[in-house]
Amino acid sequence: MTVTLLSGLLLLLPALGACQREAEVPPVPFAMTEEAMGRYCGMNILEHAGPKGQIILAKYDEPIWFSSARDAIAFTMLPEEPKDIRAIYVSDMARAPSWDKPGAENWVDARQAFFVIGSDARGGMGAAEAVPFSTEAAAAAFVEDHGGRTVRFDAVPRDYILEQQAGSGAHAPSGEVD
Repeated sequence: MTVTLLSGLLLLLPALGACQREAEVPPVPFAMTEEAMGRYCGMNILEHAGPKGQIILAKYDEPIWFSSARDAIAFTMLPEEPKDIRAIYVSDMARAPSWDKPGAENWVDARQAFFVIGSDARGGMGAAEAVPFSTEAAAAAFVEDHGGRTVRFDAVPRDYILEQQAGSGAHAPSGEVD
């Protein structure tokens, strides 16, 4: 009986491993709609230019929306915010129609994105932005036009994100975003 029970448990181990791998697959991003309200500003995020963010938590069926990619990154750094994050998505500015219209469905996993920091671009609330791109080449082209430098998600400086950077006015990059 003990041998049969042990054999049965050994047969279940690969199946349990497969279930765990399936559970690790992040949910797909949501399309941005007119109902999307920014977590920190409480405003409709479509009213702001520049890249947006969304975070999907384990305990909710809807994303938390952010009026800037910078705010989405800040959420992950703040100790008082939930840590049961299943996915972090930011606007892929490599596929954005323009700075003013960053797109409703062109999301990139923030942990895979290339962020331009220190550029002349200002985010949705007039603060310095961490401009996300799905490719390093698109980020480099943006740096050529707008200054700054490219970093990955884990290398975005905490002080760049969390210090008060609201400017006296939003500055949108001119022309199309490549």
